[in-house]
Amino acid sequence: MRKSHPIRRVVLAGAATVSGIVLLLSLKPASDPGSAQAAGVGAPPAASAQGGAPAAGSGTVTGEAAQTQYGAVQVRLTVSNGKITRAEAVQAPKGGQSDQITANAVPKLNQAVVAAQGADIDAVSGATYTSAGYKESLQSAIDKAKAAGGSSQGSGSQGSGSEGSGSQGSGAAQAKTVTGSVAQTQYGAVQVRITVSGGKITQAETVQAPKGGQSDQITANAVPKLNQAAVTAGSADIDAVSGATYTSAGYKESLQSALDQAGG
Repeated sequence: MRKSHPIRRVVLAGAATVSGIVLLLSLKPASDPGSAQAAGVGAPPAASAQGGAPAAGSGTVTGEAAQTQYGAVQVRLTVSNGKITRAEAVQAPKGGQSDQITANAVPKLNQAVVAAQGADIDAVSGATYTSAGYKESLQSAIDKAKAAGGSSQGSGSQGSGSEGSGSQGSGAAQAKTVTGSVAQTQYGAVQVRITVSGGKITQAETVQAPKGGQSDQITANAVPKLNQAAVTAGSADIDAVSGATYTSAGYKESLQSALDQAGG
């Protein structure tokens, strides 16, 4: 009776072991808060991914021509629902070695814009001036796209005040872009593209213009003036630029062709 029974000792030891396990389980945390916080910190804010992207809207917009040491650079963007879906260079340095540099750099810059969704892109090696001009014109196009996006949203709040304003409610989406026929001049071809919205020319640009030698300087000087004059006049009734008689004549001819296609 005084000696402990072996079975009793086994039962007591087993009960103590079970109690210890239960105690340990009750002290273990249900989750690892450290890993949850790390996951939250690792995800960047969605707003930062937007960068310099255009405001919500759709349409085509062309930046101002940027003058560089080797010629003008001008960028056109196609925007859909606030995203850049296409970038292209309407103007780029031409003639001599510039042809090769442009052919190599422009496609890379175009691709970089769509990937970055903004003007925060790297310059292409060996094309420093072209890259700088491209980014300058690109930023101008993005600024225009943002402004157009804001104005289209604002016009939508006017509701159905009149039948005419209702047709303009879609903003940039209602704009129509047409390209005139190529006009041949003594120094090369001239071709004009215009964007028409609400019966008005909102943008004019030169797709082709005389290049090479002295023509580069003449074109760089005349084309921006002609583009601006077309938007101001709203027609092909514009004055020739001094020192660029042939280019001006070809420009007006192609511009009139584009207006005819747009319906006057």
